[in-house]
Amino acid sequence: MKRNLGLVGEQASHVFNQNTKITQLAKSGKIEEAIKLFSEMTHKNTVTYNSMISAYGKNGRLNDARQLFDIMPRRNLVSWNTMIAGYLHHDKVDEAYRLLVRMPQKDRYAWTLMLTCLTRRGELEKARELFDSLPYKHDVACWNVMIGEYGKKGRFIEAKRLFDEMPVKNAVSWNLMLSSYTRNGEMRLGREFFEGMATRDVVSWNLMVDGFIQVGDLASALEFFDKIPTRNVVSWVTMLSGFARRGNILESRRLFDQMPNKNVAAWNAMIDAYVKNCQIEEAAELFNEMPKRDSVSWTTMIAGYVHVGQLDKASELLNQMPQKSTAAQTAIVSGYIKNKRMDKAHEVFNEIADRDIVCWNTMIAGYAQMGRMDEALTLFKEMKNKDLVTWNTMINGYAQIGEMDKALEIFEEMKIRNVVSWNSLITGFLQNGLSLHALNSFKMMAHEGTIPDHSSFACGLSACANLAALQVGNQVHSMVLKRGYLNDLFVGNALITMYAKCGRILCAQLIFKDLDEVDLISWNSMITGYALNGHGKEAVQLFQQMVLKGVRPDHVTFIGALSGCSHNGLVDKGLELFKSMTEIYSIEPLIEHYACVVDMLGRAGMLYEAFEVIKGLKIKANAGIWGALMATCKSHGNLKLGKIAAKKLLEFEPQKTSSIVLLSNMKAEAGCWNEVENMRSMMKEHEAEKQPGCSWIEVRNQLHCFLSNVPMQPKVAEISSILKAFTSHIRNLDCVSDDFCIYTW
Repeated sequence: MKRNLGLVGEQASHVFNQNTKITQLAKSGKIEEAIKLFSEMTHKNTVTYNSMISAYGKNGRLNDARQLFDIMPRRNLVSWNTMIAGYLHHDKVDEAYRLLVRMPQKDRYAWTLMLTCLTRRGELEKARELFDSLPYKHDVACWNVMIGEYGKKGRFIEAKRLFDEMPVKNAVSWNLMLSSYTRNGEMRLGREFFEGMATRDVVSWNLMVDGFIQVGDLASALEFFDKIPTRNVVSWVTMLSGFARRGNILESRRLFDQMPNKNVAAWNAMIDAYVKNCQIEEAAELFNEMPKRDSVSWTTMIAGYVHVGQLDKASELLNQMPQKSTAAQTAIVSGYIKNKRMDKAHEVFNEIADRDIVCWNTMIAGYAQMGRMDEALTLFKEMKNKDLVTWNTMINGYAQIGEMDKALEIFEEMKIRNVVSWNSLITGFLQNGLSLHALNSFKMMAHEGTIPDHSSFACGLSACANLAALQVGNQVHSMVLKRGYLNDLFVGNALITMYAKCGRILCAQLIFKDLDEVDLISWNSMITGYALNGHGKEAVQLFQQMVLKGVRPDHVTFIGALSGCSHNGLVDKGLELFKSMTEIYSIEPLIEHYACVVDMLGRAGMLYEAFEVIKGLKIKANAGIWGALMATCKSHGNLKLGKIAAKKLLEFEPQKTSSIVLLSNMKAEAGCWNEVENMRSMMKEHEAEKQPGCSWIEVRNQLHCFLSNVPMQPKVAEISSILKAFTSHIRNLDCVSDDFCIYTW
C-alpha cells in the first residue's frame, strides 16, 4: 500500500514537472517542443491540458487551442478562463463572448476579463449590456471598470449616474469618478465632487493638480499642490511637468531641487523638461549627475539629441547604453529619417532585435515620406501586427506619389477603418485632382457609419468647391451645423471657398463674418472669393482691412488682390499693390503675381506694357504668363503680339491646342483664311494625342460627368442628334451675319 502511494506521488510529481516545462517552453516561444512534450506524456491531467491551451494561445495558435479545449476529458473554471483569455489576447472578442455565454459556471474573473476587454475596445454599449446581466452586483471591480471607461470616453454624466447607483464604493471608485471630470477638463464639477468626497487620498489630490494643469490653470494647480497633506513623487513630478509644459523651466527646477526624495522617475521628468524646451546641455548635465539610470533616462536623452539634430551624440550615447531599448533605437531611426538619411535609418532598423509597432511604423512612414513606396510596401508585407497607423501611412504614401489606384487597393484591404483612413483617401483624391472621387468617398464614409470630423468636412467642401457642386455643398453645410463644426476654423475656411467658387459670394461673406476667429487663410479665401466673382473693389477693401488689423499678407493674399484688380480694371491700384509686395512686405513676387499684372495690363489695352513686363522678368516666364497675354491679344485683336504669345505658349504646352484655337480665331477675324486652314490642319495632327475634355453638371443632387468622344452617358445619341439639329437651324437663320463663323474641331 505504501509502495502504491509512493508511485502515485512520483507520478504526480512527474506530471507537475512536465506541466511546468510546457508553460516555460510556451513563454520562450518554443511551441513545437511544448507540443512534442505534451504528445509524449502518458499521464495528463486537467492542468496539463490547461497549460497546453495557454501555450497555444500565447503563440497565436487559437484553432489548435480550441480543438484541444473541445476534446478535454474534464474542464474546470481555469480551462474556460484560459481559452477566453487566449481569444481576448488576440482581439477575438466575438469568439470569447460566445464562449463566455456557453460557460456553465462563470466566476468573477471571467466576467471582469470580458468586461475589461469590451470597454478597452470602446464597445461600451455591449459592455453595459454584459454588465447589466452580471450576477455579482456587489462586485466593486466591475462597477469600477464601467465608471473608468465612461470617464475615458468623456461620458462623465453616465459615469456619475452609475457611480450614484453603486451599492458599495471604495477609494478607487471615488478617484475614478473624480478622474472622469479632471481628464475631460470639467474642473468646476471636479472641484465640487472633490470637496464632497467621502474619502480622499494622495491620488485624489494629484488628480486635481493634473486636471488644472491640463486646462492651463497653473495657479489653481499650485494652490492644490501646496495643500496636499502628504505629497508623493507623483505629486512633485506632476507639478514639475506642468511648469515645464508651459515653458517655465526655472519653476520646474526649483521644485525638483526642493524634492525631499528623488527617484528615477523624478530625474527623468526633469531631464524630459529640459529636452522639450531644447535645453540639451542642461539635460546632459543632469543626466550625468543621476545616481541611477533606467531605460527611460537613456531613451529621453537620446531622443533629446535627435530632437536638436545632434545625431552623432545621440548615436554615441546609444552605443554606451547598457541594454539598448527599442524606443531608443527607434528615436535614432526617426532622427536619420528627418535628415533624409534613409540608408542609415534602415541600417539601425535592421539591428533592432525586438521591433514594436512604433518602430515598424516609423520606418514605413520614413520610406513613404521619401516617396520610396516599393521599400515601404516590402516592410508593410513583412510586418505581422499592423495597426491602423500602418495602413493609413501606406494610403498617404501612395497618395503623395499620385498612385491613387494602389492607395485605394490598400484602403479596400483594411478590415477595420477609422475616420483617419477615410480622410487619408479623400485627401489623396483631392491632392491628385480627383475631386469627384473625393466627394463620392465622402458620401460612402457616411453610408458606412463613420462619423466625419473637421478634416472630413473640410475635404468634402473642398471637393464641392472644385466641382462647383452647390447643392451637395449645401447638404454638407447642414451636416456641419448638426455636428457642431461651424466655428471650426478649418471647416469655416472651406465653407468660404466652397460658396465663393460656386458663385454665392454673399453666403461666403456671411460665413466669414460669423466666424469667431479668423486667420490668414480666412482672409485669403474671402479676398480670392471676391476676385473670382468680379468684386475687385471689395477684394482690395478687404485687403486693406486685413492690413489695418495687423495681419501680414502672404503670396496668396497678393494673388487674390491682384486678380481682383485685373478683373475690374483697377490698374493703378494693382500696380501699387504689386510694388508694395517687395517694398513694404519684402515678399519676392512669384510667376503667378507677374501673370496677374500681365493680365491686368492686357485687359486695360496696355498690351505692349504687358509685353515689356514679360521681357523684363527676372524669372523664367511660364505658360500662365504667355496664356494671359494671348487671351488679351485676342480680346484686343493684336495679331502681332498674339503670334508671339502663341508660339511661346506652344513651347510650354505642346500637347494643348487652346493656343492654336485662339490664334486661329484671331486670324479668322483678321480675314487670313489661308492661315486659318493651316491652323486647322495643325489641329488635326494634335487631335489623336489630345486628352478627352471633361465636363460635369449637377442635377438633383447628382453629379453627371461627360467625356468628349466617349459616348457612355445614357441618351447620348439622342442628345447629339438634337444638338446637330439646333446647329443646323442656327446656321440657316437670316440674322447670322456672313462674317460670323462657327468652327467645330
